[in-house]
Amino acid sequence: MHLAALHTLSQIQLNQYGNLRHFLSIEGLSQQHLINILETAETFLGENGQIINRPLLEGRTVMNLFFEPSTRTRTTFEVAAKRLSANVLNIDMQQSSTKKGETLRDTLWNLEAMAADMFVIRHWASGAAHFMAQSVCPDVAIINGGDGRHSHPTQGMLDMLTIRRHAGKPFSELTVAIIGDIKHSRVARSDIEALQTLGAKEIRVIAPKTLLPTGIEEFGVTVFEDMDKGVEGCDVLIALRIQNERIGSPLLASSEEFYKLYGLSEARVQRAAPNALVMHPGPMNRGVEIASNVADGPQSLILKQVNYGIAVRMAVLALSMQGQLEAKGLLDQALV
Repeated sequence: MHLAALHTLSQIQLNQYGNLRHFLSIEGLSQQHLINILETAETFLGENGQIINRPLLEGRTVMNLFFEPSTRTRTTFEVAAKRLSANVLNIDMQQSSTKKGETLRDTLWNLEAMAADMFVIRHWASGAAHFMAQSVCPDVAIINGGDGRHSHPTQGMLDMLTIRRHAGKPFSELTVAIIGDIKHSRVARSDIEALQTLGAKEIRVIAPKTLLPTGIEEFGVTVFEDMDKGVEGCDVLIALRIQNERIGSPLLASSEEFYKLYGLSEARVQRAAPNALVMHPGPMNRGVEIASNVADGPQSLILKQVNYGIAVRMAVLALSMQGQLEAKGLLDQALV
């Protein structure tokens, strides 16, 4: 992204002290910002990975506004907010007043007037969370739960926390492969941005040409169309979900063909580095993106990702609330 655009993203997300007040994208954030999120997330994890409750958002109201269906992301945000002792409201945007002709701006202003402190937004339009933070509700902490094909920053950060806790070596020594539908994946974009910011040794993307975005090489990645070559020696393998509407289209002939060429099988895991980490953002299509014996195997961290997602979302909620209070001059002491 152009430096001016990155600067604008940074300005929107940060308060006057350079701390998070919204979490909209990994773009525009420094390595230290990402490390701060990861380190804060780890304070919510016990020795055995269990989640530690802390009442940092007691008396605060978090509203989940999901304009797209979601189970995993919405539920983990809800769990994260409740473990921080926040009041949580799940607003059914499919039944909201926007369906009656009210503008999105007016809907959000009405929700803000109901004493909302934070909005967790998932929206089908790329840039929706940025628009809300910049032009609609700048004094409500906006957390991006996924916008269009653009960004899924908390998924990117939970993936980074999983790698950090299990890789056994720093990002600067890691080769990471992201496999599958790169073209339509907001997870891929957030993972690539986070890995670059954290200084990963090499980022590989593995996909057929039809599932690669134009100009992907400009993202600083190495492109492979041959899966067997692409996974060779990798320390981390991240398989992406194939959306069902792609199957049988000109982009993807069949699920069987995709699995044959790009499925993460046990044989392909063995071509990677010894004890390579296996990850998937979910939901999985078993036998399409990943074999069941790999998803359930000893190198799989897929369920760990879900658990770490709660800790990362707790960190983002707490840090963003702290940043909003700092911006308003209402913070007497640090929350975290």
